[in-house]
Amino acid sequence: MSFAAFKMMHWATGVENCASGYITHCLSDTAMQIPMVSGDDLEAEWPAPKRGIGAVPDVIITAGNILEVYVVRVQEEEISSQELRNPKLAKRVGVMDGVSGVSLELVCHYRLHGNVESIAVLPMGGGNSSKGRDSIVLTFRDAKISVLEFDDSIHGLRMNSMHCFEGSDWLHLKRGRESFPRGPLVKVDPQGRCGGVLVYGLQMIILKASQVGSGLVGDDDAFSAGGTVSARVESSYIINLRDLEMKHVKDFVFLHGYIEPVIVILQEEEHTWAGRVSWKHHTCMLSALSINTTLKQHPVIWSAINLPHDAYKLLAVPSPIGGVLVLCANTIHYHSQSASCALALNNFASSADSSQELPASNFNVELDAAHGTWISNDVALLSTKSGELLLLTLIYDGRAVQRLDLSKSKASVLASDITSVGNSLFFLGSRLGDSLLVQFSCSSGPAASLPELRDEDEDIEGEDHQAKRLRLSSDAIQDTYGNEELSMFGSTPNNSNSAQKSFSFAVRDSLVNVGPVKDFAYGLRINADASATGISKQSNYELVCCSGHGKNGALCVLRQSIRPEVITEVELPGCKGIWTVYHKNSRGHNVDSSKTAADEAEYHAYLIISLEARTMVLETADLLSEVTESVDYYVQGRTIAAGNLFGRRRVIQVFEHGARILDGTFKKQEISFGAPNSEANSGSESSTVSSVSIADPYVLLRMTDDSIRLLVGDPSTCSVSISSPSVLEGSKRKVSACTLYHDKGAEPWLRKASTDAWLSSGVGEAVDSADGGPHDQGDIYCVLCYESGALEIFDVPSFNCVFSVDKFASGRSHLYDMPIHELDYELNENSEDNASARNEGITKTKVVELAMQRWSGHHTRPFLFAVLADGTILCYHAYLFEGADGTKAENSVSLENPAALSSSSSSKLRNLKFCRIPLDTSSREETSNVAAQRITMFKNISGHQGFFLSGSRPGWCMLFRERLRFHPQLCDGPIAAFTVLHNVNCNHGFIYVTSQGILKICQLPSASIYDNYWPVQKIPLKATPHQVTYYAEKNLYPLIVSYPVNKPLNQVLSSLVDQEAGQQIDNHNLSSDDLQRTYTVEEFEIRILEPERSGGPWETRATIPMQSSEHALTVRVVTLLNASTAENETLLAVGTAYVQGEDVAARGRVLLFSFGRNGDNLVCLVTEVYSKELKGAISAVASIQGHLLISSGPKVILHKWNGTELIGVAFFDAPPLYVVSMNVVKSFILLCDVHKSIYFLGWKEQGSQLSLLAKDFGSLDCFASEFLIDGSTLSLTVSDEQKNVQIFYFAPNKSESWKGQKLLSRAEFHVGAHVTKFLRLQMVASSGAEKTNRFALLFGTLDGSFGCIAPLDELTFRRLQSLQKKLVDAVPHVAGLNPRSFRQFRSSGKARRSGPDSIIDCELLCHYEMLPLEEQLELAHQIGTTRSQIFTNLVDLSVGTSFL
Repeated sequence: MSFAAFKMMHWATGVENCASGYITHCLSDTAMQIPMVSGDDLEAEWPAPKRGIGAVPDVIITAGNILEVYVVRVQEEEISSQELRNPKLAKRVGVMDGVSGVSLELVCHYRLHGNVESIAVLPMGGGNSSKGRDSIVLTFRDAKISVLEFDDSIHGLRMNSMHCFEGSDWLHLKRGRESFPRGPLVKVDPQGRCGGVLVYGLQMIILKASQVGSGLVGDDDAFSAGGTVSARVESSYIINLRDLEMKHVKDFVFLHGYIEPVIVILQEEEHTWAGRVSWKHHTCMLSALSINTTLKQHPVIWSAINLPHDAYKLLAVPSPIGGVLVLCANTIHYHSQSASCALALNNFASSADSSQELPASNFNVELDAAHGTWISNDVALLSTKSGELLLLTLIYDGRAVQRLDLSKSKASVLASDITSVGNSLFFLGSRLGDSLLVQFSCSSGPAASLPELRDEDEDIEGEDHQAKRLRLSSDAIQDTYGNEELSMFGSTPNNSNSAQKSFSFAVRDSLVNVGPVKDFAYGLRINADASATGISKQSNYELVCCSGHGKNGALCVLRQSIRPEVITEVELPGCKGIWTVYHKNSRGHNVDSSKTAADEAEYHAYLIISLEARTMVLETADLLSEVTESVDYYVQGRTIAAGNLFGRRRVIQVFEHGARILDGTFKKQEISFGAPNSEANSGSESSTVSSVSIADPYVLLRMTDDSIRLLVGDPSTCSVSISSPSVLEGSKRKVSACTLYHDKGAEPWLRKASTDAWLSSGVGEAVDSADGGPHDQGDIYCVLCYESGALEIFDVPSFNCVFSVDKFASGRSHLYDMPIHELDYELNENSEDNASARNEGITKTKVVELAMQRWSGHHTRPFLFAVLADGTILCYHAYLFEGADGTKAENSVSLENPAALSSSSSSKLRNLKFCRIPLDTSSREETSNVAAQRITMFKNISGHQGFFLSGSRPGWCMLFRERLRFHPQLCDGPIAAFTVLHNVNCNHGFIYVTSQGILKICQLPSASIYDNYWPVQKIPLKATPHQVTYYAEKNLYPLIVSYPVNKPLNQVLSSLVDQEAGQQIDNHNLSSDDLQRTYTVEEFEIRILEPERSGGPWETRATIPMQSSEHALTVRVVTLLNASTAENETLLAVGTAYVQGEDVAARGRVLLFSFGRNGDNLVCLVTEVYSKELKGAISAVASIQGHLLISSGPKVILHKWNGTELIGVAFFDAPPLYVVSMNVVKSFILLCDVHKSIYFLGWKEQGSQLSLLAKDFGSLDCFASEFLIDGSTLSLTVSDEQKNVQIFYFAPNKSESWKGQKLLSRAEFHVGAHVTKFLRLQMVASSGAEKTNRFALLFGTLDGSFGCIAPLDELTFRRLQSLQKKLVDAVPHVAGLNPRSFRQFRSSGKARRSGPDSIIDCELLCHYEMLPLEEQLELAHQIGTTRSQIFTNLVDLSVGTSFL
């Protein structure tokens, strides 16, 4: 392997920073809507007026290099018809403050070229704060600051300003230091006047915000014109804190309530350390600086000294109180200009002069590493390191705080950041568990007023995703009843003299997190198919990961592809399409129009299967039985499409030459399609139907001669007539694809995009329902795409063009309404014949299939999908933007002349825009001319909605939070046809037919959570998992877990005795009641888990406890050659260490266990066959050619096994301090040390010797290592603590390797996350290629992301590398970050020679697919290749690495 590709496959999910602000809307926008929504105030059931939830800002989260903005959607409570029928439902969801549900909906998602260090929201200052919007300030390593604002016109974030303090001009800021412990920290003034960023330890950058509308008349125009203004940064300057005599700044914050911005800085005057704390303990101080941004002056206005050395965080107290809270490990202090007070949290707290006693809280808690936010102006919510939520109340009189009061609330997830969202929600971001959105309610009486919330021990956990998922389907509600009301609870009231406040909480939404991944194992799935080959064999496997910590510890089971649970399967060769239809027994018209929930519950009646020359009809009752002979369906030829019309009272079946309308099994009407103008000329074989789109009561047909027919249904008579749209009659333009879009719902979405004011208000609906039609039918539109690549949207049935866009097929990032220049396009094409490459590009990019859909949901927006002839799938999301391009002129015409309303110009959907979103399908296939439809929409398959993509690499696209998640389905190879099925035996399931001709009836696996990059199943362990391994014979997963145990102190002390020296630890400085106190220690055990067949919780088959103070460090399944019987044995090897403090010599044990043979006995017996104590910690074990390799402290010893004991054969005494990982290939060993980089050893059986072949001479703090194999080349990969990956190779014949002693660098790369484990997997050979001995490395990181490093051949590498260099400039990068600098090796200030640049970055290459076609062709031309060649390489790479 000389060249490699770095490819992320699952992005980071561990949330590091979160903030909230009015990013996508102003404060005044929401305030106006609130009275409209809560219209049920007047009802008699609500004696007290509802508090409502108020205006809700957006939530911004960052995870690694991912930035996401969510809008918070609040469901006000309505007593719906569903709840009246089902009283359980009303209780289950849990109504709080008149709100029945809150959910997060994704606005935009970006993958940045840099890890976000800290984040803040710059509020809109000045008098216009309610009209303006806030901006996001992001900081990146060393000293980069980006300010982003939300731009309505592109429905995404846009750069506002960039500030960089790196490079040669700013070297003096570092003062000679190279590495800094933390990145830049940003905080902003609560009134939005300025922001501060602390960089390089002691340099404070002040970002001055521009004051919009500060009295100038001109500035207000921006608001009156309807445009929005976001907060902006005008200028910046630097304050050197060293000039102010500051040495070690720990934190800083802006205060509330001052006329000028005031920064309070927490700094330590001189460091102390643990051994000196008894003498030097109050070393911190506060300084408050008043910042004058115009004069650039910063006088100190007050300060406070003698704060504890363990102070670490400041919280600014909101107005009207003001001041600052200082959080320390054992105390909390409050300081303001006039007053101060403190609270002791445990008995380690001491005051500065140790004379006066601090007021103490009524329980003990350690507050190091806490996060806090304000949930009212005098109550702060603190999240501790154990996940407990504490409420800190300030008891004050006027502005003087008299004392602090701390009370326990509930336990929740271990948070990494916390932010309050509006006045009744907060968001807990977590790296160690799922992030939660929690609603709280404050009542000023005791908590007992909430009757059902008496359960004080219930945690707020977001683990229960089942309940969330099943909320969508009404018949699944009974199963999950009760899950959710447990997650509400009341907290203990504050026993203070002031009015008692008590809070109750409810978890409203959660974001899944699979990080931090410490280790993972690659095992077979339960429903694996042993006979699968090639790519479908990959979906037999799953990754079982150790993730989380403490009570958030869990096993995450990740499967990249979906494997449906098959109910039945039958052989059915030659199938071209399948459809299921409903049949309503002639119900009344009026019943039908009221959409009841029975719609969801109704079973399908018939399954129609189209074969090559005939059609089969099956009845989908209890059994699937064929009724082809007894029905009036057209069965003599193949069917093109089938569906329901007239509210499911009729079935329409379209075949090549005609259509039939059926009522159940009886034919009501037959239509035949001849040549368009000749009556009853069905004999003329002029054109047949090629594709069909049905939207009740219309059916749109596209014929093989590229013309369009529309069947118009009449609901009163249930009959259909043909019409041919007059707009398209005369034109020569050929239609390449078409679809109907039904804009359902009480308020159709596309009407809002119209520029006519009356259309978007309620009047339009009143007009609509006047014809006696159902009220919520909505509007129907026809979307057409021409051969030229232009797209038009017409309203049906009048066929006025309401939206048109040119060159739709080239895939621009944004679409907006513009006229089509059709004629000059056709002229150009005839005159230019020289650019054959361009023409080739154009024929390939014809649109062959269109689909437009808006799924159910309160705030959903339509999606538009297009499949191009070369297999590209374009996906667009609609949004509204009222442009400032003065559409008023057209409206005035239509007002004078009412007849002009129907003219096409005025009813245009001017405000409709589409933005393109990436769809990671990784499949591109050339479509044939007679392509079956590949996109099948579904509204409820096991409660999920989205579409299924059939074809050679099929997959599921599901919609969650307005975000599409694509999950491939590889297990059956290509899929020819797909449809939904809901009947007695298959509840909300589906049917598909594989290209081999097997029809399968299936359901989606219910245990997985699909709202993630990969489907994931979380198995909670309530303990910290450390390492996992896989035992294939019995499908078992042994893993190391640890959990905290409270022990009396004297027990803990007695275990810290060195047995060899035999002395006692003297307890003379501990009193007797000290010895009775408890101390928390971690207890380790090994659990052996077996996956559950039904997908339920996994069973623990056996546990192996460790001794006290013994930590299990490694567990591996090893194969050893028994020397006495000469047979191989599979054993479980465990390496441990006794952790007894620094006074005791380190020891460890190696344990071997055998698995019981009795297969029928359910209890999987694990019996210990050997254990031995060694010097040093046993940190890694591996088997090499039947021998066992053990690293114990500074030695590596090779043992052979004779059935009863291990006998040392060879050893290696290099100076590894602590071996992190050990990898073996054939007779080569790779050792990876925690500080000393990697060692490459060889083992020779003849002289039984371990010899050092080569090593890396640099020092490197390693995390993981593995061999990378490409054909006959062996490379050594290692990841380190600076988030890099390096690839070395052994070349003894090269002079620079010092006769082979030194490993040479082959590649180096900055991943941006700590890689904790590599796994070597054979790459999947693409079809037709010969099988090569090529392996890729799959890796997991502490951020919860997964990726792979795959070897490439030189030609592909050179091509993609030159494309990558072009893309650095060709693509606008979010937040202005440079991808090349992000991927530079980070050495943390150590001098080193940089290695070769021979890894390409697929994170940058994936932007190529999102470029418009013209730019793709231009870039490919510049690097001397073709677009299809680049795509072939990228697809081969993604196919080769689809391991799961």
